[in-house]
Amino acid sequence: MPYSDSTSQQIQRPVSNTFIVLSVLAALLLNGLPWEGIWLMLRPDFVAIVLLYWCTYKPQRVGIGLSWAVGIFADVADASLFGQHALAYTLLAFGGVILHRRLQMFDLRQQTTQVFGIFVLTYAVYALVHWQVNGYMVWAFFLGCLTSTLLWAPLSIMLQAMRQMRMDRDRI
Repeated sequence: MPYSDSTSQQIQRPVSNTFIVLSVLAALLLNGLPWEGIWLMLRPDFVAIVLLYWCTYKPQRVGIGLSWAVGIFADVADASLFGQHALAYTLLAFGGVILHRRLQMFDLRQQTTQVFGIFVLTYAVYALVHWQVNGYMVWAFFLGCLTSTLLWAPLSIMLQAMRQMRMDRDRI
């Protein structure tokens, strides 16, 4: 008996390590764009978004160790305090790996509200490290948290679309 739904089934392609590495490198390059003025405060952390995506959807491959290594690269690329991004990305990966089943259970709108808490924790690490080093708190760090959260849905859709393969139901 033929299936009554006319839409085709969507199957996820297995993700290659090359694709994961290239997406993280692209995010590192986007973080290195020259932002200034108010846009610097609104700058999303593209690496954090990509790492959280992979920790949510492929926690067996991308986890705390890779996030720490990428954080070290981000520290060097950003010329920030050594270990700042590594600490923040490690906590982000921990949240993504621990909550990956919960995040996958929700639709994208509900995921965005869940992801907001993880990004707040990540940006709190940046703010606390800055406070410890410079002696004052920069609340503008949290504006980037909002833009990172707003970019979660489009980036997730883009990475999902790159992984998707359509297959006719007749072949099943």
